[in-house]
Amino acid sequence: MHHMSGADHMSRRRRLLVLAICCMSLLIVSLDNTVLNVALPAMRREFHASVSGMQWTIDAYTLVIASLLILAGSTADRIGRRKVFVWGLVLFTAGSVLCSLAPGLEWLIAFRMLQAVGGAMLNPVAMSIITNTFTDPKERARAIGVWGAVVGISMAAGPLVGGLLVDSVGWRSIFWVNVPVGVLALVLTLRHVPESRSERPRRPDPVGQLLVMAVLGGVTYAIIEAPAEGWKSPPILGCALGAAAALAGLVLYESRRADPLIDPRFFRSAPFSGATVIAVSTFASLSGFLFLTTLYLQEVRGLSALDAGLHMLPMAAFAFLCAPVSGRLVASHGPRPSLLISGVAMGASGLLFAAFSAEASTPLMFTGYVLFGIGFGLVNAPITNTAVSGMPRAQAGVAAAVASTSRQTGGALGVAVIGAVLAAGTAGGADFAAATRPAWWIITGCAFLVLVVGAVTTGPWAHATAVRTARSLGPSSAAPAAPPQGQAPGPGPRMDGGLPPAPGPAPAG
Repeated sequence: MHHMSGADHMSRRRRLLVLAICCMSLLIVSLDNTVLNVALPAMRREFHASVSGMQWTIDAYTLVIASLLILAGSTADRIGRRKVFVWGLVLFTAGSVLCSLAPGLEWLIAFRMLQAVGGAMLNPVAMSIITNTFTDPKERARAIGVWGAVVGISMAAGPLVGGLLVDSVGWRSIFWVNVPVGVLALVLTLRHVPESRSERPRRPDPVGQLLVMAVLGGVTYAIIEAPAEGWKSPPILGCALGAAAALAGLVLYESRRADPLIDPRFFRSAPFSGATVIAVSTFASLSGFLFLTTLYLQEVRGLSALDAGLHMLPMAAFAFLCAPVSGRLVASHGPRPSLLISGVAMGASGLLFAAFSAEASTPLMFTGYVLFGIGFGLVNAPITNTAVSGMPRAQAGVAAAVASTSRQTGGALGVAVIGAVLAAGTAGGADFAAATRPAWWIITGCAFLVLVVGAVTTGPWAHATAVRTARSLGPSSAAPAAPPQGQAPGPGPRMDGGLPPAPGPAPAG
């Protein structure tokens, strides 16, 4: 492992400490997304915010993280991972303090964006630090398993921790939690995490970076603001056209660069393209699901934030329990079974709400929550595995970053679309349940997409496209397909900061 003379001789205790530090950073970044959902009604009351105002408190954060993930990863490879990680912790912690003091909604949204800049510097970089610290493949696989479990814990704990804090101290306290954890992680990082860089870092790509931001920002703004402004209003049309132009520009520009931010040739691999579509659909349904559920439980059923968190426990618990099962399934049978079961389970859940008004009957509602949890729990392992399988080693890091970016993008789009549908419905005078019906159909559609795309992109034809893509991408000709989930890649030289096929930084990205 280059630049890692220190890591090879690092004591086991110190390696575990580094893992703990990285997991702390992941925990605060992912908790922040799930905790905030439960606090939405309280914030809405204090700031007299509209549905679109609530959407922005979540999406300002997810969008910034989605836009900067790949940049943060490649910058860390270039100037030093520890350095970027430290700055990420500083910005995230400072952003959290500011969020807790926000005097109004606009301020809160701005501070959430600052928090997200820090968050984007933590996830991909922590993953690289872990892979560089655990050089033994078996140890590394276990470390990545722990990392994956932390995502599950944050999903499960988020609504509960959020509910407790909102009910006892008030919504501002959800941001205070990050401060002691952030400060502790910072002190420990400065003392124990060794610096590492990549031997062959990628060149910066500012144009590609700006175009990515223009695409994501334009689309999200258009969707969130359209119900209020009208779909045909000049600002909305301008945003949509601008995003389309930026996307076309991105494809043209990146295909000509020697060292592109995202290599368009990746998408010739059916499994890679499939994983991207599946990640976007899954996280769009998850964020839409959480957004609708928390608002429904608190605003319609009149539950307290803590009760709402408790109601969502079955979903979180099953997501948590199914994640490791899915990892083993992928290792033994490939990604197909996990993806198919996941699509069916999430689709059935959406259908219960869309067609059978599951929220009206408590047993049906809980069945819907459990089904969604099972589906969501199964889908994460195959996403990352499929995204990086068959990619040349040197590209695995970028491929994993693209998978994380698609998760965040899906999350942002889900809140945008589902919230827009809800806003349009309630503005038309429909009651909450009727206004959410179309939104549940969209969630069902996303799940159906996971099922179909999962079936199409995991067969022999898809595998052949992955092999061809790997040949066209790298001098390493068709690198061996990524090892199954749960096994780490061999210790060969890595040019990408050593990102293995990870169970993937989920909701936090």
